[in-house]
Amino acid sequence: MSKRMILAVLAFLAGLLLPALAATNVTKPNILYILADDMGVGDASCLNPQSAWKTPNLDRLATQGRVFTDAHSASGVCTPSRYTLLTGRYSWRSSLKSGVLQGYDPALIEPGRVTVADFLRAHGYATAMVGKWHLGVDWAHQGTKRTDVDYERPFSGGPTAHGFDYFYGISASLDMPPYVYLQNDRAVSVPRDTIGDSPKPKMWRAGAISSDFHHGDVLPRFTEKAIAYVNERASASDGQPFFLYLAFSSPHTPIIPTGGFEGKTRTTPYGDFVAQVDASVGEVLSALDQKGLGTNTLVIFTADNGCAPAANLEELKTVHHDPSAGFRGYKADLFEGGHRIPFIARWPGQIPAGTRCSQTIGQLDLLATCADLLNSPLPDTVGEDSVSILPLLRGGEVGSPRRDALVNHSVNGSFAIRQGKWKLLLCPDSGGWSSPRPNTKEAKGLPRYQLYDLEADRAEQHNLAAQHPEIVQRLGRLMRKYIEQGRSSPGAAQPYDKQTPWPQTSWMKDFP
Repeated sequence: MSKRMILAVLAFLAGLLLPALAATNVTKPNILYILADDMGVGDASCLNPQSAWKTPNLDRLATQGRVFTDAHSASGVCTPSRYTLLTGRYSWRSSLKSGVLQGYDPALIEPGRVTVADFLRAHGYATAMVGKWHLGVDWAHQGTKRTDVDYERPFSGGPTAHGFDYFYGISASLDMPPYVYLQNDRAVSVPRDTIGDSPKPKMWRAGAISSDFHHGDVLPRFTEKAIAYVNERASASDGQPFFLYLAFSSPHTPIIPTGGFEGKTRTTPYGDFVAQVDASVGEVLSALDQKGLGTNTLVIFTADNGCAPAANLEELKTVHHDPSAGFRGYKADLFEGGHRIPFIARWPGQIPAGTRCSQTIGQLDLLATCADLLNSPLPDTVGEDSVSILPLLRGGEVGSPRRDALVNHSVNGSFAIRQGKWKLLLCPDSGGWSSPRPNTKEAKGLPRYQLYDLEADRAEQHNLAAQHPEIVQRLGRLMRKYIEQGRSSPGAAQPYDKQTPWPQTSWMKDFP
């Protein structure tokens, strides 16, 4: 074999091997993703100087890392936000076109759908989830009713079916039965009793409850389980990095601050509950740092949607607290307060400390960011709406992410699309629970669409749709394209669900 041929073969082999070697040598940080439940962007004092209370642990996290001031959940309510977060795919591409699941509903994430946990486990991570799942499980039944659950048999379709090695938590929101702890694919105990409805501010629905379940114990227990997992990984000898998804069920209803937090902020029960969530975050971060894991752990704190009206908005006004920090609307809405959420990231040596980023990002970007971090591109069938924010995490500001626009979704299935400073609501109302509510007298007679310039009008008070019909058309067509192409990130088009009825898509005919 000639020298030239030998060099050619060596070059060919290098072309095959070097990318693989580079991928294996990528530093794999631990990833701790903390998700609060129904916490407004204005509830973290590092994001709201006028906050009526302080969140010292979140503020400390912000000084140690980077605050994203234009971060969004994909929806104004729980279930669709969580689906999108874990799959990198907008939830309205699933069978759930509006609303949320209940505690007895079947699994929403499709079999074979790759989640963040699936992806990371395939790349050598130990994976765990502690907290509120709210994406449905396929219960074993012993009768014809959906509540006729055989709690002694395993369920399927839960976290351990979607990439998590370990799970401890609850099936849905803390105000939804069944009130029973779950571990991996089984109930920890069998509910033998029932509990009645609770009025505000506790506010839970009547249903089955196990003897070891007390609503006020849930937040402390999730905190303890998360700390136990951190300690376990610190002492593990397998060399695996870990991904811990810690999904608190608070400060969502029932609003029940406990453990010395009742009255702590001297504001409202909701303020006290936010303070307890902040303290829980601090406990987990302390455990991480005490075990020497903080320096190589990417920590992200965020929330699944904005503050809920059930937090008693009128009472919050009396203490001069705005959980939406000047943005319009609250949980369930298309207005900014429904889906603009706190987002703070820390990774010492990688994320510049004490910085802020004003780029628009979405929680759906987690999957593509992990892929970028591990130098492992996603197939076209995975994370169809996710783009990497790794350059932004590392201090970049201009030119990333690669997404053209960000889509938001409301509780009734209405759409909004954001591109740069422009935001188009494809409905005349809030799409949620704020005024003007859908199908009310107040909503009738309003312009069909709403266009806002968020740079000049962050409170969304001046509808510019009539003044800029060309922008309305451009954004409306882009939204239609995102639906019909089955994706919004770069890549090959994917099939989309044409069979399941879409409740709020009559607008599509206006954007041919």
